[in-house]
This record gives sequence, C-alpha cells and structure tokens, in this order.
Amino acid sequence: MNKTSSGEKLRPLAGRLVLRGARYPGDVAISDGRVTAVGSVAAESGDQVVHCDGDVITAGLVNTHHHLYQWITRGRATGCDLFQWLVELYPVWGRLSVEDVHAAALVGLGELAATGCTTAADHHYLVPGGDDVVFDAIVDAARIVGIRLHLSRGSMDLGESNGGLPPDHVVEERDAILSSTESVINRHHDGDMVQVTVAPCSPFSVTTGLMVESAELARRHGLRLHTHLCETFAEQHHCLERFGRRPVEMLDDWGWLGSDVWLAHGIHIDDSEITRLGSARTGIAHCPSSNARLAAGMCRVTDLRAAGCPVGLGVDGVASNEVGGLFPELRQALYTARLRELRPDALMPVDVVEIATAGGADCLGMPDAGRLGVGMRADLAVWPGDDLGDMADVVAGLVLGPDRRVRHLLVNGGFVVADGVVVGMDLRAAHRNLTKRAQLLWD
Repeated sequence: MNKTSSGEKLRPLAGRLVLRGARYPGDVAISDGRVTAVGSVAAESGDQVVHCDGDVITAGLVNTHHHLYQWITRGRATGCDLFQWLVELYPVWGRLSVEDVHAAALVGLGELAATGCTTAADHHYLVPGGDDVVFDAIVDAARIVGIRLHLSRGSMDLGESNGGLPPDHVVEERDAILSSTESVINRHHDGDMVQVTVAPCSPFSVTTGLMVESAELARRHGLRLHTHLCETFAEQHHCLERFGRRPVEMLDDWGWLGSDVWLAHGIHIDDSEITRLGSARTGIAHCPSSNARLAAGMCRVTDLRAAGCPVGLGVDGVASNEVGGLFPELRQALYTARLRELRPDALMPVDVVEIATAGGADCLGMPDAGRLGVGMRADLAVWPGDDLGDMADVVAGLVLGPDRRVRHLLVNGGFVVADGVVVGMDLRAAHRNLTKRAQLLWD
C-alpha cells in the first residue's frame, strides 16, 4: 500500500483513496470522486491510505449564503440594525475595485475551506463601475482554493431616488443586469464546480420587474433563484407600505415560490407563510450569528423543517459575522433554536450537522452532496478528534466543543486542505494582501 500523511503528497491518484481509522463513521473509501464504501474497508493493492485515527469524518459543510466581498469591511457599524448598517456601508462598497473583490473572495473561500466547507454560495450584488468581470474574479478565487462555488449573480435596480435603500450610484439598469446575467451564465456555469444562480438582492433594493424577469430568465436556463427575505421587521414594513402585502405574498405574486428557490434569513414568517413555503419546498439559508449581530431576530428553524422547507446554514457577510467560518454556525444554530423555543431538545447536535450538510445541499439542489454514503460525491471534512477520546457522543463533542478547523478537506476526492493547510494558496499571504487593501479603502 501507498501510505502517507504528508500534505504535499495528498493529491488524488488514479487508484482508490482510503481514509482509515476514523472514530466516526469508520473507514471511508473513494474512487473517481465518489464514496464507494463506509465503515470497515478491506485493504486492496494500490490503495492510497490516509490515516485518520480517532478523527471524525462528515460530509463537507455547505454554506448557503455568503457575501465574500464583505471580508474587506468587517468590524464596522457594530451597533447598527440592518438598514443603518447598510446605509453606512453602501458608499464604501461602491468604491470597491475588482481586485478588492478578488482579494476578499480568496480569503473568504480559503477560510471557509479551513473550517470544513466544500461548497459555498456567494451572493454578489455590487458591480463596480457596471463591469461584470467582478464575477470572473470570484470564480478565479474559487478555482484557486478548490471548493465548489454557487455564484449568485446578484443585482439592485432600485436606488434612493426611486424609493429604494441603496444609493443611486451602486444600482444598475434592469436591461444591463439581465444581459450581464446571461453573459455570466455563458462564461461560468458548468453545473459542477461553478453553478450560477439568479439573485436579485432584496425587496427594498429591486423593482417588481426585475424580480419577475429574473425568475423567467432562471427557469429558461434551468437555474436556481435566491434573494434575501423576511430578515427584519423594517423589511416587512417596507413591503406593506410599498406593496400593501407581506414579503411572502409578494414572492408568490412574482413567481418566486418553488423548490428551485432558496431564501436568505427567513426570520419574520408567520404560520400560514411557513405552510406555503413548505408546500412549495422553498429553502431557507439560516444565518444565526449574523442575525444576532444585527439584532434581526431568530429564525423558526424547527417549524420550517417540520413544514417541509429545506434549511441550510449560512455565514452571511463577514461585515455582519466577523468569524467568517461555517463551523461556528452549527453551535450557534443549536443555541438559537433552544433559546427561541426554551426547549433543550429543540435542535440536537446531529440535527445541526444535518442542516449544515444535507440541508444546505438540498437548498442548492445537490441531491448527491451533503451526505456521507456510498455513491455520494466525495466532498468530505476530516475533523481532528484528539480531544474527543473521552466523549461518548463524538458528534455532540464536535458541535458543542471548541471551534475547530479541519485536518483534511476533500472535494471530488481531491485534497483542498491537507494536514490543516489550504493546499492551493498561501492563506496568510492572502490575509496580508487583504489587510493592505482594507486600509487603503478606509483611508
């Protein structure tokens, strides 16, 4: 057998790769980018063996909502609600260059990989100078890091002068948005490592026409739809004043309820709306730390799941969740559910692992991801288990214990993180570059 534990050598080989000795769930065998066995795997000649003695292996985490560019503006507006926070940061984001966005995406995706994420959905709705090459920059960063990217071509076409929240200089014309979306799809959507999503930003920054035409465009291409919805009471009041209806009603009118749609936040939703969303199998990206940071509220995760809504986890932007990693959201989601319901079993550790993996994959339309089983994509996270030896329930220890970074991370059976190092980039150098850019931006 070819045995190795060296990060330099952990590249996919033509033969079979075996992750051997994990405390949970045991051995895992991988061939041609798929899991072929789980449990006790007999040795075969030519195996590449990676010893994971005592570690914990899960499906890779799926980040269902992020704004990668916000890595360059974290730690600001720390006492603001959502609308105040946006008003303070919109003008700064309007000054970002394509190079700034690339630098932020490289750090953001590298940190996601280091914290166990194999798929990330980035909702980018600011296009500096109307130049959609910014989406090329985000894709390039994802290819360097090596994780899957769901690239949401976000958009805003309703500026302050027409009753929207964003300044006029950061919005685009509707026809330009739709044309650019077609171009981004043609350039980048491959249905595998990069999947393009059509994603107008929010009810307070887009027109009805853009929402309706975006849905038509997405379905013409067989793509998914994404937007922010029901994040705050202020958003709800905006919709009632502007449309005379609540946000979920507006979605229905716009043709935005369906299993090809997932929504960011989904906090302020009543019982009838939960039933409506569940019947349509519309997904929710739950962002517990960001919601707490902005005092937006607590998502009704257990009710949404019971109604049939896929629920995944999201980091959201690092300007409202300065950690920037997905792993801490597991514990935060568990605690948030228990606080909201005042029930110690509202969510259990195994539930939040499922939300962070299979739930996220379901939101993004990836039925063969987010699950550790035979035939599934070999998108896997190997978590250090050195401190879990005395834990009867290693999943509980993983979720409730200290934040941790992965020992190894695999995408399609290839190593993105090996021995704790993101192998495709120098993450420390990327951080230094981003720090310099952030200082110039604020200066």
